[in-house]
Amino acid sequence: MKDLSDYRKSYDRDALLETNVPINPFLLFENWFQLADAHANIEEANAMTLTTVGEDNTPLARVVLLKKITQKGFRFFSNYQSQKGQAIANNPNVCISFFWPPLERQVIIKGHCEPLSSGESENYFKSRPQGSQIGAIISPQSQVIPDREFLEQRLRDFDQINLQKPDYWGGYEVIPTSFEFWQGRQNRLHDRLRYSKSEEDHWTIERLAP
Repeated sequence: MKDLSDYRKSYDRDALLETNVPINPFLLFENWFQLADAHANIEEANAMTLTTVGEDNTPLARVVLLKKITQKGFRFFSNYQSQKGQAIANNPNVCISFFWPPLERQVIIKGHCEPLSSGESENYFKSRPQGSQIGAIISPQSQVIPDREFLEQRLRDFDQINLQKPDYWGGYEVIPTSFEFWQGRQNRLHDRLRYSKSEEDHWTIERLAP
C-alpha cells in the first residue's frame, strides 16, 4: 500500500473573514459558485457530494450534479426508486458539499429534501438531451443487473415513441438549515464560518476552529 503521510500542500490563496461576508449565506454561495464556474481548472463546479442516511442508519455519499439554485434551496434530479431516492423517502435530512481545489474552498450544507412538483420535473426532463432521457427510462437505477449487455439490449429495444418522463423520476430541492464555508489557510489554520438558521428564518454566523 502507498504511504500518503508525506503528501503536503500549503493553502494560501484567500481568507474568509466575518467582516467581508453577507448576512445571507445564499449570496456568499452564489459568489463562490460563480468564481468556481468561471475557473479554467474546474470542469464541473456544480458537482456536489450528496450524503443520505439509509434504513440501517449508515450514511452513504455520492456525487450528483446541482441543476438550479433558488431563493429556497438547491435542486437536483434522480430516480425516486434509486438507493438515494429510497433513503430520502425514509429520512429527508441530507448533506450536500462542494469542493473546489483550485480555489482551496469547500461548502458543506445541511438541510432536508423536498420533492419537486411533477410539472417542474417534467419541464426539466424535456430539457435534457435525448440520450439522457432514454437513460433515465431504461436504467433500473441501483438495482442489481446481470451484466452490461442487459443495458445495451434495453437501449436497442427502446421505442422512442415512449420518450416521456417516467413517474419514478424527478427532482428534489434541498432546503438548507446550515451552511459551512471553508477557506484553506496557511499552517492548517483554515477559516470556517458557519451560518445556522433560526426559527425566525434569521441566519447566525459563527466561526469554527479548524
